[in-house]
Amino acid sequence: MAAPNKGRRQAGSPGRPGRTLALFLIAMVALTGGMFWSGHVTPRLGIDLAGGTSITLQAKNTPGKPNAINKTNMDTAVSIIERRVNGLGVSEAEVQTQGSSNIIVNIPKGTNEKQARDQVGTTAQLYFRPVLTVAAGGPAAPQPSTSGSPSGSPSGSPSGSPSSSAGTPSSEQSAGNADTSASPSSSSTTQGRAVTDGLKKDVTPSPGASSSDKPGASESPAPSATPSADPATAALEKKFTDLDCTDQASRTKANQETTPKDTIVACGTNSAGEWEKYILGPAELEGTDVDDAKGVLDPQRGMWIVTMDFSSGGTKKFQSITGKLSQQQPPMNQFAIVLDGNVVSAPSVSQTLGGSAEISGSFTQQSAQDLANILSYGALPLSFQEQSVTTVTAALGGEQLQAGLIAGAIGLALVVIYLVAYYRGLAGIAILSLGASGIMTYTIMSLLGPGIGFALNLPAVCGAIVAIGITADSFIVYFERIRDEIREGRTLRPAVERAWPRARRTILVSDFVSFLAAAVLFLVTVGKVQGFAFTLGLTTLLDVVVVFFFTKPVMTLLARTKFFASGHPWSGLDPKRLGAKPPLRRSRRVSAPTDPKEA
Repeated sequence: MAAPNKGRRQAGSPGRPGRTLALFLIAMVALTGGMFWSGHVTPRLGIDLAGGTSITLQAKNTPGKPNAINKTNMDTAVSIIERRVNGLGVSEAEVQTQGSSNIIVNIPKGTNEKQARDQVGTTAQLYFRPVLTVAAGGPAAPQPSTSGSPSGSPSGSPSGSPSSSAGTPSSEQSAGNADTSASPSSSSTTQGRAVTDGLKKDVTPSPGASSSDKPGASESPAPSATPSADPATAALEKKFTDLDCTDQASRTKANQETTPKDTIVACGTNSAGEWEKYILGPAELEGTDVDDAKGVLDPQRGMWIVTMDFSSGGTKKFQSITGKLSQQQPPMNQFAIVLDGNVVSAPSVSQTLGGSAEISGSFTQQSAQDLANILSYGALPLSFQEQSVTTVTAALGGEQLQAGLIAGAIGLALVVIYLVAYYRGLAGIAILSLGASGIMTYTIMSLLGPGIGFALNLPAVCGAIVAIGITADSFIVYFERIRDEIREGRTLRPAVERAWPRARRTILVSDFVSFLAAAVLFLVTVGKVQGFAFTLGLTTLLDVVVVFFFTKPVMTLLARTKFFASGHPWSGLDPKRLGAKPPLRRSRRVSAPTDPKEA
């Protein structure tokens, strides 16, 4: 006879309920501690419950496209802005058109207003342009040119005008940068300010790209002081000379009515935070050539960077431009990354580079992810001017929130009354489980506010109330399975373990259906309904966690106590009250004797 397998636990055995319960309690304490440590001890409320900020944007026609303001472009802009500010769809930001040329963005209270305004107002028109001239950012007179006039293409280019695109960051920066306050610098570390937060950024080559450390100590060429016979060149020289990068109005005026094919002037800051001004050639590589962008932490350098991957077409353009620029002399071997008219960075190129880029520098996690978010979702089809920023009051207010919470409390009280009346002592287990589920739900919602921007609106509150019934239903399924086993004549401890596999399957199927419905609702709807679906799905997952890691271990431990094991009338497991059958006992049947002598 084969010996029993002692290494495998038999089905229906209690396992180690104490260890499982301890792990659950540790996790709950950790989440609660994390909530208090983060400083966000209450869930962030949606705009319908807490009010927020309303931003009005007015569309402006793009130069060269007088009829750009149309329904298609406005709808596209709404979609892009909504993805920027709404993240996973649960931050409750509202984006909608007003009239034919305005977009209204409502952002819930608690959102970083500056960050939100940067996100919605940034057109994110990204271009890569060759640098023709760089000088100090003030309105000082330009120095004589030493390497050609700003004609829109670097002089001496072996094959015409370099593709005004650039895509993958260039080489590591040169160690000795010229002081731009003394003379215009052609240093390869020319840096600019990102649109998101004004931090200085620097572009370095993507992994695998070799770097070149060109001296870059020579003075950078400036427009020729001799009057040009070409009126366009003369106008560009005057525009460059008059440009004062320290003045916001001058910077804004510099690129009005320009197109990607124009040679432009622009401003940026160097590594010392000083303004520099540029003459930049036409753009041939644009933000639409960026396939993906991410804000990531570089573990080797311990700094946040923004990585960009180009499309196949963008990669070819980038290889072409870097091949041409690598043969030029400073500063004409540089390309400028221009975001909404501002030079974010202007690295130098020493060789042909591949199809990926990274922007590095003084990024924080938030600023890196913000810039990557803007680049990933694409440029707006229109330029927008911020018309007004106002504070709005709650659409529903505290009275409606209070009414919703009262409704939830009434529903919870009715569930508790039913459990006590019908299940008696078992109701204590159910109430403890509901309490554990409530604590987990509250802490997770509080942490999701700063984590993913989750905001609790009234539909989300409704989803949490519905979840009370889903959670209570799981307890009822398990309790009824235990009662069925007791009715069959089993004692409590075996009944608890034999009932669990059957109840477990039913609970998983029921919760799977609820979660599937919530997931489909989340995917096919927009706006506030997504808050309801998200909360319903979250609480359904927590129901599975609570039943498996709290309710079942607690039931196993209490089955060992005298109160429940003896079938006390108030335990809810009284065999007599349940109509239990007497235990089935096998007995040997004795046949009646047939021989009278044997009787």
